[in-house]
Amino acid sequence: MRVDSEIIGKPNLSDPEDVKRGEFLPGGEAWQAFRRREIDATKFGVYGTENWGPAEIKGNLLRDLAALNKVEMLPWDEWGPMRPMYAGETGEEFDEVLDQIAEICARDSFGPIASYYSGSDLRVPNEMIGIGI
Repeated sequence: MRVDSEIIGKPNLSDPEDVKRGEFLPGGEAWQAFRRREIDATKFGVYGTENWGPAEIKGNLLRDLAALNKVEMLPWDEWGPMRPMYAGETGEEFDEVLDQIAEICARDSFGPIASYYSGSDLRVPNEMIGIGI
């Protein structure tokens, strides 16, 4: 079940306590739709900043991967390959990694999600979440 806690009690959606597919796109679904050319990436993020368009969809996918591993980050947090990604310095090879992440997240099975996250350079550094400080 998808819940949008920011709009409970507001008229934005018919049922914010049971958000239907298509009413909100998690990072993985947005990435897959972008790759299939079904959505306009310029409608995602904050226009006029580095945090919009395809790069923001990519960033949200990586933040979703972290959140699914109980590491919730702020929308402006960056780690690992995110700086070069936002600067447009990553290419098709990195996009293919994102395809894999989106597919893993879509399966909705925690085992593969945790396994991928723990073994990748996409993991949030301990210093950013207060471990080992």
